[in-house]
Amino acid sequence: MTQKERYDQFIAYFEKNNPEAETELLYENPFQLLVAVILSAQCTDKRVNLVTPGLFQKFPDARSLSNASFEDVLFLVKSISYPNNKSRHLIGMAKMLIDQFGGNVPMTVNDLVLLPGVGRKTANVITSVIDKQPNMAVDTHVFRVSNRIGLTNNTKTPYQSEKQLIKNIPDDLIHKAHHWLILHGRYICLARSPKCNECGISSICKFYNKGKTKLKKI
Repeated sequence: MTQKERYDQFIAYFEKNNPEAETELLYENPFQLLVAVILSAQCTDKRVNLVTPGLFQKFPDARSLSNASFEDVLFLVKSISYPNNKSRHLIGMAKMLIDQFGGNVPMTVNDLVLLPGVGRKTANVITSVIDKQPNMAVDTHVFRVSNRIGLTNNTKTPYQSEKQLIKNIPDDLIHKAHHWLILHGRYICLARSPKCNECGISSICKFYNKGKTKLKKI
């Protein structure tokens, strides 16, 4: 199977079975999504969704959050992983939005990574989800799944995976492919015990077919 054939079948499967893939984080505007994504680092979306309603009720916009005390934010996000750092990041992010961006969330990766708590992955999420820009956010799920399937080859860093994925996926599908890979990794292609028997793309998966070859040789 050629790399192009693998990508074509990957895209065809998910276009048919999950054509409207989207983030599982709950939000109503770009500011809320930015806050949620910052909180989601090394934390489940489910946990973040339990925390953000109370946070957004008290701090509905950048202005209110920029004036928040560390203690008030920490109290609301204390069940999230790394709550101290994330509380500081959220307040610092809000202050920078007010001071440098008129209270609005910028829509370029270069501007977003200037914000406290925002790295390339978060910036790619914001621009792809809100603006459907052809940016691929590579988290642990995307990194693992793309390497297992064989969409990426021998990548050692998220950035290497990102470059290979955006090279081979049409621009207008990258924002959806990001979610295809995340959700597949979250529910089917698990880190320790992938559910290969439930997988709809096992026929194109290098990991699965390598295992079948080993079994035949025994």
